[in-house]
Amino acid sequence: MTGSSKPETIVLHAGYRADPTTGSVAVPLYQTTSYQFRDTQHAADLFALKELGNIYTRLMNPTNDVLEQRVAALDGGVAAVAVGSGQAATTFSILNIAQAGDNIVSSTDLYGGTWNLFANTFKQMGIEVRFADPTDPENFRRLTDDKTRAYYAETLPNPKLQVFPIREVANIGDEFGIPLIIDNTAAPVLCRPIDHGASIVMYSTTKFIAGHGTSVGGIVIDSGKFDWEKHAKRFPLLNEPDPSYHGAVWTQAVKPIGPVAYAIKLRCTMLRDLGAAASPFNSFQTIQGMETLPLRMERHCENANTVAEFLSTHPKVTKVIHPSMQDGESRRRADTYLKGGYGSLMGFELSGGKSAGETFINSLEMFYHVANIGDTRSLAIHPATTTHSQLSEKDRLSSGVTDGYVRLSIGIEHIDDILADLKQALDKA
Repeated sequence: MTGSSKPETIVLHAGYRADPTTGSVAVPLYQTTSYQFRDTQHAADLFALKELGNIYTRLMNPTNDVLEQRVAALDGGVAAVAVGSGQAATTFSILNIAQAGDNIVSSTDLYGGTWNLFANTFKQMGIEVRFADPTDPENFRRLTDDKTRAYYAETLPNPKLQVFPIREVANIGDEFGIPLIIDNTAAPVLCRPIDHGASIVMYSTTKFIAGHGTSVGGIVIDSGKFDWEKHAKRFPLLNEPDPSYHGAVWTQAVKPIGPVAYAIKLRCTMLRDLGAAASPFNSFQTIQGMETLPLRMERHCENANTVAEFLSTHPKVTKVIHPSMQDGESRRRADTYLKGGYGSLMGFELSGGKSAGETFINSLEMFYHVANIGDTRSLAIHPATTTHSQLSEKDRLSSGVTDGYVRLSIGIEHIDDILADLKQALDKA
């Protein structure tokens, strides 16, 4: 690797050059569960963290390792941990530093599955999630106390698609010694949250990073910039002896390696104990997709801008939700944090409400009706009856999902074909 900071180069070269045994240029698929130790001392050193290496694929795998290095390099982090899904990445990113009796402050603008995790499942675990409207970053300060362990948000939240004020909230976190965790799933390449003050970044690699709609996965990236030891009182899980790992104090145990306490603890405790391991085959597939990520994002964004303009002039569309259509503070944030495009996700509202939304979806011919985003293909869904249907009506509306709201993920097909399919479906709605 040349040390390039350019995403087009990073996605092809970071973390791997060639297989030392065979000379293979393509990253090999290491479809194995376990690894031969050199001798008993080697095994003991690996388990004691005196040496890093492969023990068992639930914890690490050479194919997963290339993906981890590549994504970390893309976002400017020092380490990453691949897991089985984006939902696992969100869960682990919080459980790594929060326990029963603690709280986090999260943006209200969230994917429906994350909202359920935070409002219900974490509550059952004894972790309180306090929801802050990101329109005013100071709302995060107002909800912070001595038990707050993290701030959490999505860069480009689905479905509102109003870019989160990353730097503003990160600065508030710096005052209290609280890390900002950012879900950057919808904006890889377009945004590097670590550059704007985020301490941890996570992705559902299932979406844009893989791009081909074949492989579920997630990843958590450690920026290496947050001083966990300085804020030891707030983060006992990283600064006090861990009884689950022979009394290791994570901030001390990793010092010979570097500022990777958060990532190492996540791998050695969360991944070990909860077991949401990344499939090496899925990581192999994701690496293939990632090689074209910057090129795909260009086309995604170009097509989405054209679709947004088309929808904004259609008589049956009452509102288009896309950063290119925003103004004021929302547009300022989009222009500050998104570089090279406004993303492929968009929503729009139909004047005919729920029935019009359902008719539109059922009339699409090229668009796929699926619960996914970030595919190379164009996708559509009616969130009120699917992705956000588990939410109460109040929570659903507060998240931006009205009865007539339709979500699109614009693919990389020819724009004429995309517009033609939308037009014929709108004519029937």
